[in-house]
Amino acid sequence: MSTPVAVVTGANRGIGRAITVTLAAGGFTVAASARDPASLDGTVTEAGQAGGTAVPLACDVRDETSVAKMAAEAEALGPVHTVVANAGIAGPTLPLHEITLTDWRDTLATDLDGVFLTFRAFIPGMIERRGGSLIAISSMTGKHPLLGRTPYAAAKMGVIGLVRTLATELGPHHIRVNAVCPGSVAGPRMDQVIARQAAIRGITEEQARAALTEASPLRRMVEAAEVAQACAYLASDNSAAVTGEDLNVTAGVVMY
Repeated sequence: MSTPVAVVTGANRGIGRAITVTLAAGGFTVAASARDPASLDGTVTEAGQAGGTAVPLACDVRDETSVAKMAAEAEALGPVHTVVANAGIAGPTLPLHEITLTDWRDTLATDLDGVFLTFRAFIPGMIERRGGSLIAISSMTGKHPLLGRTPYAAAKMGVIGLVRTLATELGPHHIRVNAVCPGSVAGPRMDQVIARQAAIRGITEEQARAALTEASPLRRMVEAAEVAQACAYLASDNSAAVTGEDLNVTAGVVMY
């Protein structure tokens, strides 16, 4: 039996890197993609240290041709069982009336169109094989307001709608479709979000960070590895009856 293949977009850092390493350690050959494949060197090395294999691939999820090329390269590695559409950008942190149309469209093109293009590229193969797991990384911001982040919130809520509808569409083909909604994930990207939140709210960064942790019943942020474990669950047979869900990994900040 050939080794199952998983695809992870935006695999060069943060959540995407953690997902790649976790799936590789769990027995998948991971097609790890990013706009700049050279940025995947650390991910590939870490996957190898975990006892798995990650293959770096170039992909700009905003570009239909780029996604199609990446999908063909991933399928050449073996039958693709799991696709994690993780690539995304934070977008601007500004009042809506100060956001440019260019920034609005760029955020949605990456965070929503990118999921559409990524999933679409792999669905025919999954239908032919009568099975697979599609996982989109949404966000608790798609459910819970975050000041100044309207394009990001709109895109992430759109991902949840896409997942629920696609799960219904693909269920007869034994393909499961789910979203993972991370909370505040500790790391450099969250540090940037905190700085922008502090600026737009007129508070210190320490106050902005405290507001995020105090909203959690566990009084903490989320680790990237915890999001990765949720993806590993959705990729596994342990979640065989789970589809159309948006699984929160928010340390309790969002419970719906």
